[in-house]
Amino acid sequence: MSHSWHDLIAEDEFPEDGKLATKIAGWYVLAAKTDDGYSAVNDRCTHQAALLSGGRIRRGAIMCPLHGARFEVETGRCIGGAYPDLRTFETRVTDGTIEVCIPDEKPGMEELPVSTK
Repeated sequence: MSHSWHDLIAEDEFPEDGKLATKIAGWYVLAAKTDDGYSAVNDRCTHQAALLSGGRIRRGAIMCPLHGARFEVETGRCIGGAYPDLRTFETRVTDGTIEVCIPDEKPGMEELPVSTK
């Protein structure tokens, strides 16, 4: 599967609460500021397909607002529950702009959240 880089936001405009939810090329993306830079994951809990972006990020993990499943934002690894890991998207900063690498193929139903904002 091929991937393409997309502009996310200027680094100096990243929200103070440390997370940004957006939709890029059909994918729901949740970006987070971490100690090591920026990370991005598919904004969909692998437990009940809810948007994760309504949850809080604490100690490098996002908590699902519906059932409390927790996932590391840097790796996508499930650390609070026995659910599949999240899809991660590579990030980089180029000339002050945060960019994210998204698959060129549209997401399938198994990658989309049940409810959207």
